[in-house]
Amino acid sequence: MEKNSQNKMAVKTVNKLMLSMGIPMVISMVLQALYNIVDSAFVSKISCGGEDALNALTLAFPMQMLMVAISVGTGVGANALISKCLGQGNREKASRVAGNSLFLAFFVTIIFMIFGFFGVEFFINTQTSNTAIVDMAIRYLRINCIVSFGIAFFSIYEKLLQAGGHSLYSTIAQISGAVLNIILDPIMIYGLFGCPEMGVDGAAWATVIGQIVSFVLAFVFHLKVNKGVSNGLKYLKPSGTIVKEIYSIGLPAIIAQALMSFMTFGLNIILGGISETMVTAYGLYYKVQQFILFAAFGLRDAITPIVSYAHGMKNKQRINDGIKYGMIYTQFVMVIGLVAIELFANPFARMFGLSGETEELCISAMRIISISFLFAGANIAFQGIFQALESGFQSLIVSLCRQLVLLFPFVLAFAQLAKQSEGMRWIVWMSFVICELLSCLVAYILFKIIVKSKLMQSSNRQLSHK
Repeated sequence: MEKNSQNKMAVKTVNKLMLSMGIPMVISMVLQALYNIVDSAFVSKISCGGEDALNALTLAFPMQMLMVAISVGTGVGANALISKCLGQGNREKASRVAGNSLFLAFFVTIIFMIFGFFGVEFFINTQTSNTAIVDMAIRYLRINCIVSFGIAFFSIYEKLLQAGGHSLYSTIAQISGAVLNIILDPIMIYGLFGCPEMGVDGAAWATVIGQIVSFVLAFVFHLKVNKGVSNGLKYLKPSGTIVKEIYSIGLPAIIAQALMSFMTFGLNIILGGISETMVTAYGLYYKVQQFILFAAFGLRDAITPIVSYAHGMKNKQRINDGIKYGMIYTQFVMVIGLVAIELFANPFARMFGLSGETEELCISAMRIISISFLFAGANIAFQGIFQALESGFQSLIVSLCRQLVLLFPFVLAFAQLAKQSEGMRWIVWMSFVICELLSCLVAYILFKIIVKSKLMQSSNRQLSHK
C-alpha cells in the first residue's frame, strides 16, 4: 500500500491525471497527422496538375498509414513489455526487449523497401487508370517506402523513451521532424533557394527527411537519458519468445490502425468508380479529420493505463472516474472538432486550392461526415476502456464495425445511387454517420456486458473478502 500511495496513478485525482497524461499524448498523435496534410496543402498549389497531385497523395495514403500502423504497433508492444520489466527490476530483459524491437524495426524497413521497389506500381494501379495520377502516386509512395527507416526506427525509439519516463524528449524529436517537413515542403516542391523544383517527389523527400531527423534525435536522446535500458549488439539478437511477447501486446494496436489503411484503400476504389473528384474530396476531408480523430486517439491512450491501473487496484471508484472523465474529454474534443469543421469547411477546402465540383464535394463531405464525430468519440473512448478492462477482442469488434463490417455495405449501396445522379453524390457521406451511430450502439451493449461480467464480479470478490 505504501508503494501505491506514492504512485500518481494510485493517488492523483483521476480528472487531473487524465489531463496531465492525455494532453502530451494528444499533441504527439496530432503531430503524426501533420505530415500528410502539410504535403497535400503544398502540392495542391503546384501550378500545373495540382488536383492530380492531390489525388496521387490520396492513393498513396493507405500504404503510408499501414507503415505507421506496423511501426507504431511494434513500438506499443515494446513499450508495454519494457515498462513491465523495469517495474519488476529486470533490466536485462528490458534491454533485450529494446534490442529485439530495433531488430523488428530493421525487418519492417526491409519489407517496405522491397514493396517500394516491386509492389508500389501494382498497388496504385488497382485504384485508378489515370496515367498522370498513377505516375505521381508511384513516385511519391516509392520514395516513402524505400526510405522508410526513419518512421520505423523513430516509432521504436519514441516508445523506448516513453517506457523510461522521458516522453518530453520523444515529443521534442517528433516536433523537430514535423517542423523541418513544413520548412522543406515548399523549398523542395516549388524549387526555392536554388533547390530544383521536384513537385510531388519533393513532398516525399521532405516527409522522409523529417522522419529521419526525428529518428536521429530520438536515438541521441535515448542514449543520453534512457539509463534504465542497456545498449549493445548482444541485445539485438532476435528471440522468438520476446518477439512473441511484443506482438501479443502490439498486434491489436497494429490491426486497429491497419483497418484505417484498408478502409481508405477500399473507399478509394469505390469512390473512384463514381468519379476521381470523389476520391480527391474524401481524401482531403480524411486528412483534415485526422487532426480530430488523432486527438481522440491520444485521449484513448490515456484512458487505457488509468482505468487499467485502477482495475488492477480493484478500486471501483477510480475505474468509474476514469471511464467518466475519459468519455467526457473525448466527447469534448470531438464536439470542438465538429464545430470547427462546420464553421471553417469553406476555408479548409480553399486551403488546398480546390475549385468547382471538387470543392463542393469536399465541403459537403466535411459538413456531413463530421456529424459522425458525436458517435465516433464515444466509440474511440469505449475502445480504450475495453483494452483497460482486458477486453481487447471487444475493442477489435468495435474497430471492425466502424471501419469495415458496417461501413462498406452502406457505402456500396449509396454509391449506386450516386452513380445514377450527380446530385445524389452527397448521400455517400451519410454512410459514415450511420456506421458510427450503429457502432456506438454495439459498443454500448458490449460495455454493459463487460461491466456486468468483470466489474460486478470484482466488486463481489471484494465484498466476500471483507
